[in-house]
Amino acid sequence: MTQDELKTLVGQAALQYVVPGEIVGVGTGSTVNKFIDALAGMKDRIRGAVSSSLASTERLQALGIPVFDANEVERLAVYIDGADEIDRSGHMVKGGGAALTREKIVASLSARFVCIADESKLVDVLGGFPLPVEVIPMAASAIARHFQAIGGAATLRLKDGQPLVTDNGQHILDVRGLKIADPVKFEAEVSQWPGVVTVGVFAFQKAQVCLLGTSTGVQTLDFTAVQ
Repeated sequence: MTQDELKTLVGQAALQYVVPGEIVGVGTGSTVNKFIDALAGMKDRIRGAVSSSLASTERLQALGIPVFDANEVERLAVYIDGADEIDRSGHMVKGGGAALTREKIVASLSARFVCIADESKLVDVLGGFPLPVEVIPMAASAIARHFQAIGGAATLRLKDGQPLVTDNGQHILDVRGLKIADPVKFEAEVSQWPGVVTVGVFAFQKAQVCLLGTSTGVQTLDFTAVQ
């Protein structure tokens, strides 16, 4: 199967985790778009969604799925989102679509994080994919120097030749050259650097389940018993 077909497969498979009558947390990206399309088929059986990006909100609303502000909900049963990388403990690198801050917020509201991805995203150690870090613009150079000191090379993400501006009005640094052997420690440390809005390591909000699209079908990885 093509990568696009694998994304469709896991997007449809994620429907089994959607709780009827509840509000579902919805992430961002090309794989999540497949889930949103599949979710439209059961929109009359859910209350609606909380979205992690303006792009996903527009797609949900276009399909007739009500979208709630995160401030309107206290708890979500499940959050469905993709990943740029996921390790064998459920820790992830996310933010290739520049929505990492809102993704982490929605994930924190959710009782269960279900990651949907194709098998190319499964890695032994995080860091092969450039690590996205959302930053306050005036701190970008200082944060880049912090990463340089630990062996990383940070570059400002551009769009049409200008710094990309996130849905939150901030910028993104993409950091190459890292091997993140201890994701929990790394996330805790980098999150304290002045000017960091969100680091794209999802260790505190890791996945409990990953639906992995493979050439032989959907493989379910359960991380609930893994630290």
